[in-house]
Amino acid sequence: MEALWRIDPTRSALLVIDMQNDFVRPGHPMHVPMALMRLPRMKHVVAECRAVGMPVIYTEHVLLETFDISPLETAYNPVLRTTGLRADSFGGRIVDELAPEPGDVVVRKHRYDAFHNTRLETVLATVSGHRRIDTVVIIGTLTEVCCDSTARGAYMRDYQVAFVGDATGGLSEESQQATELVIGRFFGRVVDTGDLVAEIRDIPTVG
Repeated sequence: MEALWRIDPTRSALLVIDMQNDFVRPGHPMHVPMALMRLPRMKHVVAECRAVGMPVIYTEHVLLETFDISPLETAYNPVLRTTGLRADSFGGRIVDELAPEPGDVVVRKHRYDAFHNTRLETVLATVSGHRRIDTVVIIGTLTEVCCDSTARGAYMRDYQVAFVGDATGGLSEESQQATELVIGRFFGRVVDTGDLVAEIRDIPTVG
């Protein structure tokens, strides 16, 4: 089926969701093997989006030492009560392979949805000029949690969502596929890296 819309790089922003050491590095408390495996592809997406001038916006999911700022999250993941994703820690920082560059934006969040009580909506409304951005491209981890929640949050705010299936990392192939199925049916377009690059470069695709 023909896409309802195409990704216009002049009206799009890239969201890199939670690619922090605690999610990516083996041995860290929230390690997601698929996020590590797909890190080179995510790096490629970031480079291609930069090359066409798209704003790059990172999220960091952070918890606090002083009090439990996300009590339901830590109830479901008790290890986070004592370790992991702490603000300004090595584990809480974005991996070096995707390190933000000058001019990029980093948005800290305490809930899965990157729009919830953060400055993301204001950033998107102004980063390329007043209300110019109408599309968000989503990569990162976890596919079925923060990427999914942010995609839904964007859709609810009338943003077109391009969800890059092979540049997001979930806990399993089953959860990855299930999330892509739901996103593609109800909340946006699921594309792969090759399709994304061709579209933002305006290169005709084969088939």
